[in-house]
Amino acid sequence: MNENVRQPLPHTHKLTHVSLSRKLKLQQLILIAKVIDSGSLLRAANELSMTQPALTKSVQELEAFFGEALFERTNRGVVPTELGRLLGRRAKSMITELRYLTDEVNALQSGTAGHVIVGTLISASARLLPVAIRKLKEKAPDMLITVREGATAQLFPALATGDLDIVVGRLPERELPLANAFPLQHEVLFEESMCVVVGARHAAGLPAQPGLADLMHLPWIVPLGDSPVRLRAERLFYDADLPMPADRVESLSMLTNLGLLLERPCAALMPRAAARQFVDAGLLAVVEITEAADFGAVGFSVRANKKISPACMRFIACLRESAALVHGVLDGG
Repeated sequence: MNENVRQPLPHTHKLTHVSLSRKLKLQQLILIAKVIDSGSLLRAANELSMTQPALTKSVQELEAFFGEALFERTNRGVVPTELGRLLGRRAKSMITELRYLTDEVNALQSGTAGHVIVGTLISASARLLPVAIRKLKEKAPDMLITVREGATAQLFPALATGDLDIVVGRLPERELPLANAFPLQHEVLFEESMCVVVGARHAAGLPAQPGLADLMHLPWIVPLGDSPVRLRAERLFYDADLPMPADRVESLSMLTNLGLLLERPCAALMPRAAARQFVDAGLLAVVEITEAADFGAVGFSVRANKKISPACMRFIACLRESAALVHGVLDGG
């Protein structure tokens, strides 16, 4: 199939579950899911280490079987038709279940293999998650961990569809629509606070215990406008009768934020557990302001309507153990 607009093909038969089971192959479904994710036949073929003609032939065979086009061409590549989206959703679900089956077989046979795909937020990526992964690798060195960082609005839909096994980070407040938009269950690991940080070499000259107003002359790094934690940041300035800083960068990228703090004298709001990692390394300094800065609950989310894989269960056990350690250090324990 060339990446051109396809006209619907004539229906030739009525589908039954028997005809589908005889015709559909798992590899074909994997191909459909990959084309949808990449938005291009060529990119999908490259990612699957196959030629575009071979991929095109497989798609055409499926279109001939269903009597309908699965993809249409746009100026940005190919997009799935309604039938293509339906097949894509089912394909991802089947791929996820196959991965779970593999994990269960490996867990039964050795108890040390498997694959966990973790979505993470800034509140977990610097301290909690590395500690949990270290503990898991000590117990199961052959376990594969894939980490994907993003915002809650991106990670929760991916978790709901099975693209992620678990999301670790700050949990959204229950009253927010995002907290109840998907069939997920959440577990709180600890309550976290925010702190103000600056680059270690830029801390000289700042008051020992300033108010927030004493730092308003600095450029600021604040959470993205559509992130749940942004509400907490805005509330901090509002309670201090201050506007949001005019000279600001909005970012949830830990690496970018760290680079900015090292590069120029500016201030940032950061979860205290995440900041501690960089303070101990001599990169950042915490500015203890007089105002209280609540961050919220840190924990993990999993799908409520699916069984958790053995590999993910082992990871959750390490998360709980690590949370007690991280929180204990923060509390001085």
